[in-house]
Amino acid sequence: MLPKQRQDQIVRALRADGAGGVKVLAGKLGVSEATIRRDLEQLHAEGRLTRVYGGALAVDGGDEPFADVNAIHAEEKDRIARRAAELVTDGESLLLDIGTTALRVAQHLHGRSLTVVTSNLAVLEELQNDEQIELIVLGGFVRRSYRSLVGYLTEESLRQIHVDWLFLGTSGVRPDGRVMDSTMIEVPVKRAMIKAADQVVLLADRTKFPGHGVARVCEPGELSMVVTESGADEATRAQLTEAGVKVVLA
Repeated sequence: MLPKQRQDQIVRALRADGAGGVKVLAGKLGVSEATIRRDLEQLHAEGRLTRVYGGALAVDGGDEPFADVNAIHAEEKDRIARRAAELVTDGESLLLDIGTTALRVAQHLHGRSLTVVTSNLAVLEELQNDEQIELIVLGGFVRRSYRSLVGYLTEESLRQIHVDWLFLGTSGVRPDGRVMDSTMIEVPVKRAMIKAADQVVLLADRTKFPGHGVARVCEPGELSMVVTESGADEATRAQLTEAGVKVVLA
């Protein structure tokens, strides 16, 4: 892989996750940590990211196009999404968060008798023609590049409903089990979703354990379950289990 291609992948990964450590990025791209450090220094000098101790932060220059994010860890996301969809019984109601893993959950719900509530415009497009599913779309301000609805109207809509399940996304899970997010504008919506659900299920691939994020979404005790992969950090998984969270491996 050429240095330019590798550096573009680093920027895409940071925009998807909000932040990334040197070790995690090296593992994703299959290169040495020294190579990643050099790339981060160059990208920092070019203004494409912000270098911090141990890694880097995405530059707030707009959201990564949804399709690009959807292509990252696609197989892992699909396994997690399929396992999540299996948790729901016909006749139940569920909330689907923003993001690409939630879209993949929707893809595994076709033909089932369910009520789906979402602020995810990609989920709307996926399920709008499925007559078996009662589809409820929350109002709000449209973030076009990330295909989501946010803001006061979204939060107010969530205060008027209650569902059986919430499938929640995240930028990362801290070693102590706290759920974080790097997109500040989405955090109030996520918190309102948690209050509107009986069962809160976090969907996160192994790269989110432990992960990064600048804003706290919730404490581990507010989760009912986490669906992840066997490669997710064992110490972080242990913290979640200690907090009473059921950890399911897809």
